[in-house]
Amino acid sequence: QVQVVESGGGLVQAGGSLRLSCTASGLIFDRYVMAWFRQAPGKEREEVSCITANGGSLYYADSVKGRFAISRDNPKNTLYLLMNSLKPEDTAMYYCADQWRGGSCLDRNKYNYWGQGTQVTVSS
Repeated sequence: QVQVVESGGGLVQAGGSLRLSCTASGLIFDRYVMAWFRQAPGKEREEVSCITANGGSLYYADSVKGRFAISRDNPKNTLYLLMNSLKPEDTAMYYCADQWRGGSCLDRNKYNYWGQGTQVTVSS
């Protein structure tokens, strides 16, 4: 059984930082592209960032480019998202996605497994 679990969310002031973590079990962790998405209340789930299986290629949504950094530690089966210079508009539930099926890695329809999410709230 595949399990994907996010952690690290919280309440932070604008300009602050948070690091999210995502652990995955039940599949071969270092075989798959993984990604972060987010969903604010009343909005569709949107892409944040994705990373190739070996961590060699990284992709970011324009809205977070230069502020967020995705990384992974394959021996620890963990994906990370370091978020700097946070803005109130970054407030959302953040989701980890695993087992990419091909196509654009920033396409939310291309993943088989999702976590339950971790809430990030940025106060102004």
